[in-house]
Amino acid sequence: MLYLEDLQVGDRFVSRAYEMTLDEIKQFAQQFDPQPFHTDEVKAAQHPIFKGMAASGWHTSAVTMRLWTECFPVAYGLIGSEAQVRWPRPTRVGDQIHVEVEITEIKPSKSKPDRAIVTYTTETLNQHGEIVLLGNTKILVFSKSYQPEI
Repeated sequence: MLYLEDLQVGDRFVSRAYEMTLDEIKQFAQQFDPQPFHTDEVKAAQHPIFKGMAASGWHTSAVTMRLWTECFPVAYGLIGSEAQVRWPRPTRVGDQIHVEVEITEIKPSKSKPDRAIVTYTTETLNQHGEIVLLGNTKILVFSKSYQPEI
């Protein structure tokens, strides 16, 4: 587990690769983003922008979250306070995606010295090194001295 004292601006974390399968892309989309370019291979191939199956951006985001938790294990969890996300290109069937995180700012709390807001950038990349998700996130991180109230 990582605490506030373990982190510095410029620290980088890299995840394992995760394969985006056709079945998973369709299943996620059918439940959460039922658009033809995520659920139907024929219609996706005819789409003027995607020209083929594309994972939902929210699916890519969900996998990114999973990979964050594995490569960036912050004590008490990744408690988000703000996020910005872009999907500069689609995630495709068979893509092997991984996450690269870099800490860009650590802003200690003025009223609670046992915590800070940590800002980091995320690049989710496919096997070709192309960015499929670009994000800026702020999370709450606690120091080792933090004593949770129960």
